[in-house]
Amino acid sequence: MEFCPNCGKVLTLVKKSDTVVLVCKKCGFEKVVEKAVTQVASKKKAKVPTVEKEAPSEEEVLPTVDVICPECGNNKAYWWTVQTRSADEPMTTFFRCTRCKHTWREYG
Repeated sequence: MEFCPNCGKVLTLVKKSDTVVLVCKKCGFEKVVEKAVTQVASKKKAKVPTVEKEAPSEEEVLPTVDVICPECGNNKAYWWTVQTRSADEPMTTFFRCTRCKHTWREYG
């Protein structure tokens, strides 16, 4: 990449008859290029082998806590937090029972 000595803009390649010239699109400065690559190789993306593996379900990656489910009485639940109110309020904790999948929340 070359820059124009007059105005500092990037010079672009332009083919004029049998020669290749670097031209400034702002001020019109031209410079003949002695050795230039006139053909750019295309970039091909390498094929990445795919691995057949099932993605874990949401529950498999969530942490668990000992809390009693209000629906079935189970004592394990997945939990996560979300900022559901304004930033100066505490986060809301959501729970999902590991047995019956009932979801409930507790405000902080």
